[in-house]
Amino acid sequence: MTQESPLKAAQARFINVVPFRSAGSTTKTLIDANGFTLYEDAIAGSDMPPYPRAIVEGFLVNAADTQGANETSPVSFRVIGKVMPGDRNCPVPGKGEAIEVATGSLVCVGSFAIVRMWEAKRAENQISVARPFPPAYFIEQQGCDIKQGAVAVARGTILGPWELGLLAGLGVDEVRVAQSATVAIFSCGDEVIPHTQDLYPGAIRDSNSVMLSAAVTNAGGIPRFAGIMRDDFDGFLARLNSALATNSMALISGGTAAGARDFVSDLIRAAGELVIDGVPMKSGRPLIMGIANGKPIVAVAGHPPEALRGFRLFGAAAIDRIMGRERPLPDDEQSAP
Repeated sequence: MTQESPLKAAQARFINVVPFRSAGSTTKTLIDANGFTLYEDAIAGSDMPPYPRAIVEGFLVNAADTQGANETSPVSFRVIGKVMPGDRNCPVPGKGEAIEVATGSLVCVGSFAIVRMWEAKRAENQISVARPFPPAYFIEQQGCDIKQGAVAVARGTILGPWELGLLAGLGVDEVRVAQSATVAIFSCGDEVIPHTQDLYPGAIRDSNSVMLSAAVTNAGGIPRFAGIMRDDFDGFLARLNSALATNSMALISGGTAAGARDFVSDLIRAAGELVIDGVPMKSGRPLIMGIANGKPIVAVAGHPPEALRGFRLFGAAAIDRIMGRERPLPDDEQSAP
């Protein structure tokens, strides 16, 4: 048996304490739902396609009439009508009769086949075919894509052009989607200054809040910068509790290095429950996670590449969980900047 890696074990332990679909839901029209996460299964209210239809141009014939046809003994049919896309009815061809059809045309139910234009020889209202055709040849049967009552799009799906087009084809106009997870982002350290401020010896510009805000947005969340926090335990705790009261989760960068890790670990303990206090993997010591009143807290390194890596491994997975997205946990190889 393959032993689970320390990373996968830590991810699973953390994600399992994050409440599933805790962000709540809202209603969106299809036009406004692109990129949102479907909150409940979308059930097909009708078959798709809603009727049998031609998928090529040609001639609708009884498949049985073509049996035995060959080059030396072709079978002839009389063309008795034509059906175009949008026509509401299709005449039923009798023995020796054919209906000209176009791609997308409604066709009648039965053991019929479509002879493509280039497979038939036509002379005015007569065609001949020189081989047999099986039933349903080049015909899409009613409901062959989706049956009425089936799940058309599963909950947890991130809605994109294909899913939205599918729902529109089923006559859907509005869907319930998960509200976006809001993420309070803190940068931590006495040496950290706003990225717009002039540098001075010993200072570090706060690039992490900008970088992590973009990463949160790309993960489907809404970033809310909560400020640069100094090494003031009580002040930080008050700000963290306030942020968690109005957001879905908190993301802290910095202050988790070996010399300062107890500060962040104790901070999470004071706010709620410490779940992960470092991961036994390369550069995994600064990764610290917790939960407070059902709200995840993700603390990552201050070094930008490691901060982004930590967010992708744990923060993005927490956002997925909050919004009800059932996706595989990310691998370490996928987390590189």
